[in-house]
Amino acid sequence: MSDQLPATVRTAPPQGPAPTPRYAWSIPGFAVERPGVGGPEAWCYTDRWTYSPGEEVHVHTHTTAQTYTLTLVRDGLTPRVVWSAAGLPGRAHPTPDDAYAVGCGWPVAHTFTVDQQWKPGFYILIMGIEAGGRRHEREHFLVVRNPEPGVRTPYVLVLTTSTMTAYNDWGGANAYRGLGGDPWTDVASPRLSIQRPIARGMIRKPDDAPRSSNPDTPPRGALPRHPAYEWAHTHGYSRHHADAFWATYERPFAVWAEKEGIEFDVLTQHDLHQDPGCLTPYACAVFVGHDEYWTSQMRDTADAFVDGGGHIARFGGNFLWQVRLEEDDQVQVNYKVPQDDPLFAKDRAKVTTAWDWPPIDRPAAATMGLTGLSGTYNRYGSAISRSSGGFTVYRPRHWALQDTDLGYGDVFGGAPVCIAAFELDGCDYTFRRGLPFPTGSDGTPDNLEIIAMCPAVFGEEDRWDGQVPLGAPITEVQGILGLLFDPLPDRFDGEAYGSGMVATFTRGRGGVFCAGTTEWVNGLRLQDEFTEQITRNVLRRYAVRG
Repeated sequence: MSDQLPATVRTAPPQGPAPTPRYAWSIPGFAVERPGVGGPEAWCYTDRWTYSPGEEVHVHTHTTAQTYTLTLVRDGLTPRVVWSAAGLPGRAHPTPDDAYAVGCGWPVAHTFTVDQQWKPGFYILIMGIEAGGRRHEREHFLVVRNPEPGVRTPYVLVLTTSTMTAYNDWGGANAYRGLGGDPWTDVASPRLSIQRPIARGMIRKPDDAPRSSNPDTPPRGALPRHPAYEWAHTHGYSRHHADAFWATYERPFAVWAEKEGIEFDVLTQHDLHQDPGCLTPYACAVFVGHDEYWTSQMRDTADAFVDGGGHIARFGGNFLWQVRLEEDDQVQVNYKVPQDDPLFAKDRAKVTTAWDWPPIDRPAAATMGLTGLSGTYNRYGSAISRSSGGFTVYRPRHWALQDTDLGYGDVFGGAPVCIAAFELDGCDYTFRRGLPFPTGSDGTPDNLEIIAMCPAVFGEEDRWDGQVPLGAPITEVQGILGLLFDPLPDRFDGEAYGSGMVATFTRGRGGVFCAGTTEWVNGLRLQDEFTEQITRNVLRRYAVRG
């Protein structure tokens, strides 16, 4: 949700001379990858993301080098090279200026076959060249699907490919910025192609790269910091490297699970869209990190899976936007402002905006129990910068907290781990005798149990008169709420405060655990014993259908 709104509802750029930037990331010049901007060039993408054993992978490449290499690595606790090719002839190709929207259109440069012996999982395809005496690499990914789903493991990890597509700014634009006429105006592209490379840092980066949440508690009078942006600006990574996908979210979970002896298969959100039965063989579908964007077909698949006895273990947060896939599912569409969508006057249920927009009539909370429109930010810039960073326990006897030794009012995952940070999900709630209960005003399931909570706000307040860069100004959220609701629901009255939550509910013959935060995985990465035990409890309970 960070920097989420197009220019139509953003605050106007500063008038007169631009303010003196306080931090590096406010200076125009983030690394945006596309051909022709200088330096050695080497990028690749595949014709699709998911393959079964025996299928051919078609690799599209572009490079300024005479030759290049391709290396395929099965990633995880111990990355392993399974295939490579060297001395491949390099060629640069014309690339559309709007490749972010229409795709690159590069020809197929190399083809290889998925070996029957390759283990199901997440694979990184690395393209490398030698330039100026140095090795230059960029990467793409592919998923090898299990030909016998549900046989070796009850778990399937579903990659957040729709959110990755929304944040991927390769080619110059994404769902947040890139089309503005000056560096102070962000204009998003409502159409984003998957036929292009993926921005640097979303698939590979140093393990210690800063995250979007801030682990440091600022002293009195300190200016807000966004370490992930500062690091990206300094080291030449995408501004959005920490906002989505494998390197930040799914990979730390995969490594932790392997250490725990937990095996899982892998699918993508796009598989949910294209194959409604893809989850059926499993007992538990796992979502990790940032799954902000979904199509209605993806939700249909997830809902039917739970109704039929499956479980969703969602260690993620910020469930918010409806998107569409068009042009044979090669283009993701998301206008955010409903009035801008061409379907606004034709079929409002398919308009690409927040799920909670009344004409869609499908509240986000109906699928995951919580919604991104209930207070979103914590430990992000100036948004609650001095919170505990963790969750406060309210239902210590809940099965998810078994063997944790956590009691009422205890906090787990606090700073510097900060699992309750960056972007969160919650619901409209009330307190009775010291316990939180959902009001149901936002479509929350009646049987939702709120286990733990943390404070959250709808955005960053500007207390510095525009002199300090903010990642998610509160004025943007207020602008979109005004376009979505008329009149504004009571739950948005008053201060823009809310709560992130950990919650569970059952529906049909299945159930859902929702951690309600993008940063849950940081507790696994940094071995917070409470976060780890809760994760074990959820996975063990959800290993059997029904």
